[in-house]
Parts: sequence; C-alpha cells; structure tokens
Amino acid sequence: MPGYILTGTPGSGKTAILRHLEIDGHPVVEEAATDVIALDQALGRPEPWREPGFAERVLDLQRRRRRRADAHADLVVFHDRSPVCTLALCRHLGLTPPRALLDEIERMTVERQYERTVFFVRNQGFVEATAARRISFEESLVFERIHELTYREAGFDLVDVPAGTLPARVAAINQAVERLRAARVRT
Repeated sequence: MPGYILTGTPGSGKTAILRHLEIDGHPVVEEAATDVIALDQALGRPEPWREPGFAERVLDLQRRRRRRADAHADLVVFHDRSPVCTLALCRHLGLTPPRALLDEIERMTVERQYERTVFFVRNQGFVEATAARRISFEESLVFERIHELTYREAGFDLVDVPAGTLPARVAAINQAVERLRAARVRT
C-alpha cells in the first residue's frame, strides 16, 4: 500500500502528529530536508539551502527513506513530506528545481508511490524558530500557500488537518484513513 504524506508549513505540528502515529504503531518516514540542514550546519555550513546541490541532497535522502518504507507494504505508512515538498521549498527559496526532482515527482505520481490523498497540516498560528527553521510566521503563511498550490498542481487531493489539539488532529487523520480504505474496499 502506498504511504500517506503529511505536509504543511514549518512549525505546523507535523512532527508531533507523526510521533503520535508512530507510537500508535504506524511506520513513519522522517523528513529529509531538516536532517540535511542539521548535518550541514553541524559541518559548519550555516545556510545549506543556499548552496548548490541542496535540493538534490534532500531528494536523495527522501528516495532512500521511501524505499525503506516499502518493507511495510501491508501497513499504513506516514511520510513526513515528499519530493513535492522539496519542489515547494525550491519555489519558496527562488531556486531552480533540479531536473532530477521534477523527474522524481513525475515518476512518483505515475507509479503511485504515495496515496493521492495528502494530509495538509495547517499552521497553529505561530512558528518557533530552531537552527534549521529560520522562518517568520508571516513567511510560513506564504510557504503554506506555495505548498498547497504545488501539491494541487501535482494532482494530489488535500485533506485539511486544522489547528487543534494533538489528539484531535491524530484522530482526524486516522478517521480519514479508515474512510479512504473503506471506500477502496467498496470499489
């Protein structure tokens, strides 16, 4: 079964939702960009997203992590972002997306590597800065819109996960997955 993508603006609460889903027994695939940024910063590169090859490094890690998720083909797997998010990041930063990224997005949609339904985790009304997350709340709203448009352009259906308590957000995702799986069985 292809996995479900969770996406949204930085600081929206995706990681907390994923931790909850993981503790509930679902396999999760970690976000790649944050880990690439953290490693580069540890290596003394304070703004790696401004360096050549950044998007390619993120894409490479995303691909490897997605392939490892294939081992859970019989389970519902949740992915913290996808290559479509990397395209949205390129657009937000004003970077030309690498050809490999565009090819990967085309391949992932044609091969249906992910479910067509994407959970779009909405902002919580604030953003807490971290070493890897240097974005204001106002910028995050612009980035949120770019994410939304980029996923729609790629042909995905978005299910809003509105701001709220963590248990309510996780329950909404679980209920939506059950409805989607039940609808698949009926067809």
